[in-house]
Amino acid sequence: MYTLGINAAFHDSAACLVKDGQLVAAAEDERFTHIKHGKRPIPFAAYELPYHAINYCLQSAGIRLHQVDHFAYSFDPYLLMPAGTGEEAEINLPLFPAGKEMPEKWLSPWDPLFLQAIANAPGQLTDGYPHHLQPNFRDAVINRRDQWHYLEHHLCHAASAFLPSPYEEAAVMTIDGRGEKATTTFSTGAQHSLTRISQVNMPHSLGLLYERITTHLGFLHSSDEYKVMALASYGKPVYVQVLRDIIALSDNGSYQIADIPLEEILGPQRKKTDPFLAMHFDIAHSMQAVLQESVLQLASWLKRETGSDNLCFAGGVALNCVLNATLRDAGIFRNIWVQPAAGDAGTALGAALWADARLRQRTSKDFVMDHAYWGPAYTDAEIEQFLQWTKTPYRKLDNIAEEAASLLAQDKIIGWFQGRMEFGPRALGSRSILASPLHADMQARLNEVKDREDFRPVAPVVTEEAAAEWFEGADYSPFMLFVYRVKEDKKALIPAVTHVDGTARIQTVNREQHPLYHELLQAFEKKTGVPVLINTSFNTLGKPIVCTPRDALECFWSSPFDALVIGSFLIEK
Repeated sequence: MYTLGINAAFHDSAACLVKDGQLVAAAEDERFTHIKHGKRPIPFAAYELPYHAINYCLQSAGIRLHQVDHFAYSFDPYLLMPAGTGEEAEINLPLFPAGKEMPEKWLSPWDPLFLQAIANAPGQLTDGYPHHLQPNFRDAVINRRDQWHYLEHHLCHAASAFLPSPYEEAAVMTIDGRGEKATTTFSTGAQHSLTRISQVNMPHSLGLLYERITTHLGFLHSSDEYKVMALASYGKPVYVQVLRDIIALSDNGSYQIADIPLEEILGPQRKKTDPFLAMHFDIAHSMQAVLQESVLQLASWLKRETGSDNLCFAGGVALNCVLNATLRDAGIFRNIWVQPAAGDAGTALGAALWADARLRQRTSKDFVMDHAYWGPAYTDAEIEQFLQWTKTPYRKLDNIAEEAASLLAQDKIIGWFQGRMEFGPRALGSRSILASPLHADMQARLNEVKDREDFRPVAPVVTEEAAAEWFEGADYSPFMLFVYRVKEDKKALIPAVTHVDGTARIQTVNREQHPLYHELLQAFEKKTGVPVLINTSFNTLGKPIVCTPRDALECFWSSPFDALVIGSFLIEK
């Protein structure tokens, strides 16, 4: 049985395909369209489906759209429709005329347009696909009501966190900007089931508060929150009490956030082109600190309610690796697992796994996600054909890891394009830019290559077996979702990846997850004594991570890095 999961309501449009409980393929649409996050989260964009990601998933399985048995969409529009409107009703939701009072049922005057687009997704899937994708979509008709499943957004977040986790039982917490109504949920997971304990509803949202701070600091909300996290390390807790005062946390897992304009308590909003001042660093630091203490209090309540040793965490807030490390170090739960596509893209995975489990009436787990390599791959033959067609000079490598390690040991910056593309926002050694961490100036060089802000750190990848020797308490962290302190006696050896606060957002890799990537790290260690490399995403400012050989070549020739190792081939400038 094939189940296609789709996320398209807000941002990070994505698709994944599950066959009888096993993940076949998963990808974000941005990688194919070159539009960061797929689209902006506005009502006018709700009709845009991830056609290209869907097409890739179908190609991976060798099927067409009409051969998909079930479709699981990670948002339920009927939860927001006024009384009397439901799945049996005709979907005809007009916008409210100017000057008319908005009914209480609507959270926004644009909700009718937004919900209508989602409710009509089955028709849009079969009628609106791009012409060049037609072969995989031809003859597709979704005409059975029981084929299409609208699932609550936070249920899909929770399912994406628990169902592919390594735990048979766990407490499950989801925190993001918003779903239909919920912004934060708490559940228990057992085998293949989830039981909701409690939830926090709109308009109260820690995720939206962090988004508002992102906007206030001159960044793009629903996109640049990770920049606020990086900026926080340079500030002081000047505004902690001010931000605490607008969050009312209870002792039962709920909270409320006062609707106060940020300009009243934090001063004027920074414009994008304004320089960063001390106050901006302090605002970021204070928001990060308040988020951490708020989530710790919520997690402590969840621990008391469930008694579980395991926590599964998802939602956009779960991509905050500093917060995740704070949760880990607090020791509230013995084990914490965060799904690599914890943001909205991952709800496509959660929707597909949840629908598959319910429809097949599973009582035990089918799938554990121990790597993130679920995107497209290209053979050496395909890569070489493209290089020849573009008249690109190249050399075939006899020993990819050894020769790439030699370049890195010479302080060369290389693009690294190998195997299946990663699912989620982190480059994890398939579509990466790699460099040596041995010299402090490499961080600035990479930020220049990628046209990034100076305050942005770069992250290390380390062999799993050596992680604990270089980073305090490190063992297994394959998805780059936790920070660890760099050991004091190692900081001088890897200054380029040691952030201003002494931490690093590490990725560990073992031979089973990515054999060639692991071999490269070992080869670099033999040459330098250091089993660590800088790993940053293979893209430049405002662009998604590269997907195809064409993307890789265009990024390489238009950016100031030195070499590209693509499959078995080396291209040098």
